[in-house]
Amino acid sequence: VDSKNVDRYIEGYSHIFPQKYQSTYSVETALNDISFIEKFYQTGRSQYDFSHPIEMESSEKDATKLRIYSKDKISLTKVMPTLENLGLEVIDESAYHFSHTKGDIYLHVFAVTDMEGKVLDPRLCDGLLEEALAMVMDNKLENGLLNALITKTGLDYRQINLLRTYYNYYFQIERIFARRTVAQITIRYANILKDLFQLFELKFNPDISQSKREKGIKETQDKILEAIKGVADISEDRILKAYYNLIDSTLRTNYYSREQDDSSLISIKIDSNKVLNMPDPKPLYEIYVYSPVMEGIHLRGGMIARGGLRWSDRIDDFRTEVLALMKTQMTKNAVIVPVGSKGGFVIRPNGHIKLDPSFIKTQYQYFISSLLDLTDNIVDGKIKHPEKVICYDGEDPYLVVAADKGTAHLSDAANEMAAKYKFWLDDAFASGGSHGYDHKIEGITAKGAWECVKRHFREMAKDIQQEEFTVVGVGDMSGDVFGNGMLLSRKIQLQGAFNHIHIFIDPDPNAEKSYQERERLFKLPKSSWQDYDNSLISKGGGVFSRNDKAISLSTEIQKFLDTDIKEMSGDELVKYLVKADVELLWNGGIGTYVKASTETHEQVGDKSNDHVRINGNELRAKVVGEGGNLGLTQLARVEYAMAGGRINTDAIDNSAGVDMSDHEVNLKILFNHLISESQVKDMKERNRLLEELTKDLNHMIVQDNYLQSMAISIDCHRSELNIDRYQELIDNLSQEGLIDVKSEYMPSDKELASYKIEGRGLLRPQLSVLMAYEKMRVYNELLASDLPDLPYCARYLISYFPDKIYNRFNDHILNHRLKREIIATVLTNNIVNSAGVSLF
Repeated sequence: VDSKNVDRYIEGYSHIFPQKYQSTYSVETALNDISFIEKFYQTGRSQYDFSHPIEMESSEKDATKLRIYSKDKISLTKVMPTLENLGLEVIDESAYHFSHTKGDIYLHVFAVTDMEGKVLDPRLCDGLLEEALAMVMDNKLENGLLNALITKTGLDYRQINLLRTYYNYYFQIERIFARRTVAQITIRYANILKDLFQLFELKFNPDISQSKREKGIKETQDKILEAIKGVADISEDRILKAYYNLIDSTLRTNYYSREQDDSSLISIKIDSNKVLNMPDPKPLYEIYVYSPVMEGIHLRGGMIARGGLRWSDRIDDFRTEVLALMKTQMTKNAVIVPVGSKGGFVIRPNGHIKLDPSFIKTQYQYFISSLLDLTDNIVDGKIKHPEKVICYDGEDPYLVVAADKGTAHLSDAANEMAAKYKFWLDDAFASGGSHGYDHKIEGITAKGAWECVKRHFREMAKDIQQEEFTVVGVGDMSGDVFGNGMLLSRKIQLQGAFNHIHIFIDPDPNAEKSYQERERLFKLPKSSWQDYDNSLISKGGGVFSRNDKAISLSTEIQKFLDTDIKEMSGDELVKYLVKADVELLWNGGIGTYVKASTETHEQVGDKSNDHVRINGNELRAKVVGEGGNLGLTQLARVEYAMAGGRINTDAIDNSAGVDMSDHEVNLKILFNHLISESQVKDMKERNRLLEELTKDLNHMIVQDNYLQSMAISIDCHRSELNIDRYQELIDNLSQEGLIDVKSEYMPSDKELASYKIEGRGLLRPQLSVLMAYEKMRVYNELLASDLPDLPYCARYLISYFPDKIYNRFNDHILNHRLKREIIATVLTNNIVNSAGVSLF
């Protein structure tokens, strides 16, 4: 268009420019905008799916012009912080509204400089900042302070995402500095951060030759360390060294394998023992996953490890939560082949995100896929590293996950990802899916814990399958562990129970009638205590709300709870239920309800139950069965046992769930081999065989609980006779670095001396922990030896599988991929269960 005729040209676009053309709006810009708008309408595309919705002009004398086009009005309160986070200073802003027959369009023009008032480098205007801004709007770049590195260094949005991966991971390891402080230091030393990215690039870019890689890494490391030497401030020095250390500790990444697919999803595999200031216990490996929407962590205690993945709500410290659970899983897994692992993911708060089931499933699958990105596969019997992934560790093909809090219904979703990756474990990757063992249907966790409960009572000369006994429980009949557990004896007199909504009290229950009603509720989908037939509740009882401010207590409830108080809030009533004088407290729910009198609520780490928690010395139940996790702290268990209470640990009581998952996974590994050898026809026949084995597996797994609880009972007597052997065991485990005496609350030498004088042995909760760690030690030593390879030991491999499998596939069992690990596990359990924890 001839610039002389521009006024006439503009006039012809009066439907776009409803007001008189403004002099502050240059002719050239107007022509560009008109041309752009016409292209926009011609394509008819959506808001962010058209060419260049964000454009930057070349720098003018004083500032750079940034233009943002949109179908909707843009909120300045949202845009301005975004621009500031990108390291831009906004010195002027103009807004325009264009009408068109196809709809309105809005234009915002920003005059920007860098934060020092300088004109932007023209290279930043060549798509870099435009792309970054678009990625923020599209949730592919977090809207945070680190985005200023783009203007400071010229790194693109993916490279910033990578640096932010380490930035966010650092806060899961160490939180002595505020996030803003670390971000400001990061930006202040932008050049060092650029070199740190260069170090990462040299380590992991698969397109770099090996000779160039080795030379470049050494030179870049020297350059970075020299630059850090020149940093005078000790805090800044610590933070910069932390970045360097984390990159140096990284073994694998999917950064280069995801360049085209979901490129904002980044995972890094870390050698945990190399990380500075990492809290104990240190896993063998961990994988951290980052995206602007989701973060996750997977911690592993060993090469062959398994454990659940949960949807966590602890945005700021989810690794701390997962680490504690991994530690518990390590002790729980002492009875099975793999050592413990644990994982968790969080969804970051965002006003644009709706937490519907579909979105949660998608994020869970993103998390799963990021783990598989860094896991070796087995193809035609050979280990294969992931494509475009440089590996600084050995072969690592074993990754097995399980359901956990928030993911119990997602086993099939996890196995979908395993199928997509053609992962060698197939649906053994996530146990309990459509073609696995449903733990609730089998009631296996409750059955295992019930064996431990029966032993406690048997040692009190009571048979709870034949004699009535009183119970208070945590949970409801729709729950797996609580519901199944409360149907394992017809002699249960359930006097009270509670979940997060309701409180159930039946002061004088009829054992048989209440059993039948509980059975009805268990079969009723999504039942609650409100569905209980009130006519079957004894006089004075009822169902109440935990949220009630005032609940009138009948004479019968007062007598049952041993109180003269006539009115309580729902929370107060829960507290009285937990400390009720009954024969069994059955924990089948979620939450920590008992701490030691020496502990604070803050130390427990379960804030939601602070107001209903009691102390171990207030617990009056004769026996505690821990079907659920972390119902009591370890110190509370010790305090309760010291006063005569009968209790193990949750890891001992509820180990049957992981035991069944372990058998399922190892059976599926065997069946994969049998199908490849044409010994099993297809997956349909495999699934039929798995179903046929259910009853035998139930018996084998429950037997493990029987034997472990028996071993603890015998060690109680052994330790009374010779406490010195157990003191030596504790010292040895501590010296070998296998157990932290303080964090596991083992008795001190002084306390053990007093035990000896008083003629008493170790307590069951203490022996439960010692058994787990001793089994771990024996297992590791056996695995490191050549004993599992001896032909004699094949019998221990065969004994792990049901007789039906042995009778039909005897020769093929000997080719199991985890042959050595299974033999070491069976041997360990046989020896320690029989001869006790102090044998070695």
